[in-house]
Amino acid sequence: MSTPTDRSTVDVTDAATQRSPQGVQTARGPVAEPRRRSGGGGRGFPSALRGGGRVAGLDGLRTVAVVLVIVYHVKPDLVPGGSVGVDVFFTLSGFVITRLLITEYARTGGIRLRSFYKRRWLRLGPAMLTMCAVTALLSLALPLPLFDGAWKAAALAAVSVVNLVRASESGPYSDLTAPLSHTWSLGVEEQFYLAWPILFLLLLRHTTARRALAWLAALCVLPLLWRLALWDPTAAHRIYNGPDTRADQLLIGALLAVVLARLRADDPRLALLGRWAGRLCWPALALLALVAWQIPIAGASAWNPVWYTAGFMVAAVLTATVVATLDLLPGSWPSRLLSIGALAWVGRNLSYGMYLWHYPVIRLLSDLGVPDDQLLPMGMVGTVAAALASYALVERPLQRRG
Repeated sequence: MSTPTDRSTVDVTDAATQRSPQGVQTARGPVAEPRRRSGGGGRGFPSALRGGGRVAGLDGLRTVAVVLVIVYHVKPDLVPGGSVGVDVFFTLSGFVITRLLITEYARTGGIRLRSFYKRRWLRLGPAMLTMCAVTALLSLALPLPLFDGAWKAAALAAVSVVNLVRASESGPYSDLTAPLSHTWSLGVEEQFYLAWPILFLLLLRHTTARRALAWLAALCVLPLLWRLALWDPTAAHRIYNGPDTRADQLLIGALLAVVLARLRADDPRLALLGRWAGRLCWPALALLALVAWQIPIAGASAWNPVWYTAGFMVAAVLTATVVATLDLLPGSWPSRLLSIGALAWVGRNLSYGMYLWHYPVIRLLSDLGVPDDQLLPMGMVGTVAAALASYALVERPLQRRG
């Protein structure tokens, strides 16, 4: 079995994705809803308080991305660029979290940081700690070669610093984080969740919503410039795992959320954005699929300077195009396909658990001698079973309490 050490995906975790407030889809495209009053025009975000509910297509996109990552970790030859699922999740997470922050700000004029961090902890923390505890017990209780010393990786994953450890390693990744190396991307997201609400609130309090949009657009460019300055083959791990060098992927999702909240339902620019997103969605999906199928990303032989500098931003822009289509055009074919009931349910309820558990499940099955040709189907079954247990016993009860 190949046990990749430098790829993963991210938070499949963001609850309460809002339905696009901009209108509904007809045969002719988005039709504006009647204008409603909302708290002084939403404090510069006139569309922030309209609509409600989840966007099923975004949940379906989560399912596709997490399955792609699982296949990549078991059979990397099938999808050598499968770690592009990480890029998809980063942009999607930036979009969802920023939309939640904007909605609260438009409604109340502020962002309750303590409440935000509590909700994030209840959503992410207990399930992560459970997975880390089980991994540590396997390491200490059973003679499993692939779990040897895994309690150290579990300790690092529990405090969301696996990505920082990996970023500091210029040569091959060490065995320190290998048993839970997939949690590097969760570390990137957790660090973004810590910093972004504070920075966003400062922007909103010290400038107008329009200027905040301009500042955010400028922030999206900084990680690209930073990667260009850092690039060297010996800096590949630093670029791949750094929260600063991957920030543009999350910020581009945040930028899309701000743009949609800034445009009124009757703004012609919104209709134009919807039309172009719909036209470009299939090409964007095709390019992302081509990357997954043909372009190796991780591993020393795949340290392509184009991908490790501009490629991350390109993947984020492609993902943002898809997200905009799913949000603005619920009647489009991509939205219909990704809104299929089973896909949306798995993305909404199981995708985070599947991401958490797939890596230790695959390593456990490999240690138990499952043949390579059976590892993918059995790994998928084991992953879904573990995710269901996590959802029923840990995640759902705590969400209800929260």
